[in-house]
Amino acid sequence: MEKIKLAILCVIITCSCLLAQAQTGLRPRGDVNCDWEVNISDVKAVIDSIFANAQYHAFYSYATDVNSDKEINIADVNAIIGAILGKELAPMPTFSGTLPVLYINTEGYRNIDSKEKEDYLHADWWLDAEGIEGFESIGSPDSPHGMVIKGRGNYTWTNLDKKSFRIKLDNKENLMGMNKNRHFCLLAHADDHLAKLKNTVGFELSRRIGLEYTPAQEPVEVVLNGQYIGLYFLTEKPRVDKHRVNIEEQNNNETDPSIITGGWFIEVNAFDGPMVYIQEHYMDPWDWDDMLCFKIDNLDELSTEQRDYITQFLTNANIAIQTDDTTSTEWEEYIDLTSLVKFYMVGEIMDNLEHFSSWFMYKHRGEEAKMMFGPVWDFGNSYTRVPIFGVDSLCYYLYEQPTFTHPHWIQEMSKFAHFQEVIRQVWQEFYGSGFNDMNLDQFIEDFVEHIKPANKADVVRWPDYNIEWQKNDFKRYIHNKIDWLNSQWGEAD
Repeated sequence: MEKIKLAILCVIITCSCLLAQAQTGLRPRGDVNCDWEVNISDVKAVIDSIFANAQYHAFYSYATDVNSDKEINIADVNAIIGAILGKELAPMPTFSGTLPVLYINTEGYRNIDSKEKEDYLHADWWLDAEGIEGFESIGSPDSPHGMVIKGRGNYTWTNLDKKSFRIKLDNKENLMGMNKNRHFCLLAHADDHLAKLKNTVGFELSRRIGLEYTPAQEPVEVVLNGQYIGLYFLTEKPRVDKHRVNIEEQNNNETDPSIITGGWFIEVNAFDGPMVYIQEHYMDPWDWDDMLCFKIDNLDELSTEQRDYITQFLTNANIAIQTDDTTSTEWEEYIDLTSLVKFYMVGEIMDNLEHFSSWFMYKHRGEEAKMMFGPVWDFGNSYTRVPIFGVDSLCYYLYEQPTFTHPHWIQEMSKFAHFQEVIRQVWQEFYGSGFNDMNLDQFIEDFVEHIKPANKADVVRWPDYNIEWQKNDFKRYIHNKIDWLNSQWGEAD
């Protein structure tokens, strides 16, 4: 009888007070079964979860962990019953309204718990520009667009609660003003404790120094399956495209000798595609740190001809780089020196430890075409030497204090006299043409001000990542590094 009374009471209160929220908003706390209401079925869902030994998960348990004690237990059942009987629950975290909001609903409201290619989930999405100038809304709750979505990242996927995602739209879109494409990433930057400035400034330096392509990014707030999941950075995924890495395409299993000389997009030290392996210093064959692993990023399968060509090209380049003759320029037959220097220079300014342990390269078609460096991508380990060695670490080159990374090639390439000549030339042109007065501090201030309200909303959702606004630390680090580099490469030297 008591159960019947509770069920009747639940229906009355739900109809009068807890009507389902529109999916343009947020699911009410306690809506465990994703029907946009708090009712007796949520009680059953939590009890089923408890019997199934469901574990608390910071990213997805906001609805199930109703009382926010970071456990899924009988206390959550009591909290839902309390809500049904009229007791208010703590409000759900919500977006700031100062940035466009990207809504994503996975099929069946399933959790995104894998980053494997075969585990993409189908989802509906729409973008609400929130009336912000310069952005256009796409789709709507009544007319959503389609995508697939999965997790992404290595350390960040495994060790941080706030996850990043890779998305592939059903159709090409001019998303957030970027060039029309299907492939984007939603980067959490949960490990960026320098005011979310690492990728932002790294990308800006790449654009200003003149690398052929720099990924575009825009800050956006995200609502996933009716739950606000915080401030993200919608970022172009580096890939072969006329508006991204603009090289000639080649097909899987291509055999034509003239075609396989180009159309190579390579990621160094990634491990989820066709791979080519060579030893860097030809020392211990079991020393993994001495292994160069080249993932062919734009192909799924390699013919024997393709594998032989790119393996020989990279091997020849490596042999030429390893010479003891510091006056040699043979290695420049394989490596485009200008793109190398610009790419390296951005990494040094940002003091990015992973800049030469994992990076992108690409090659145009033709026997004479050289390997180009770029685009820049992950600046998550910028200025991480400072906590280890102190600010004095900014008075050393990246390869002089590698700490937990192994910087491939760059230390060998830096020994060449022509490399040093060109890097001084490029630095002096870049620094002297306005880089020193490019209003870098104003760029930083404007960016931080732009995302500040969204960051405050993000901290409500992710209190474990409640970082101080360390923009002043960032400015101090980057200016210290710039000043030291100028003492090495500038006119006075």
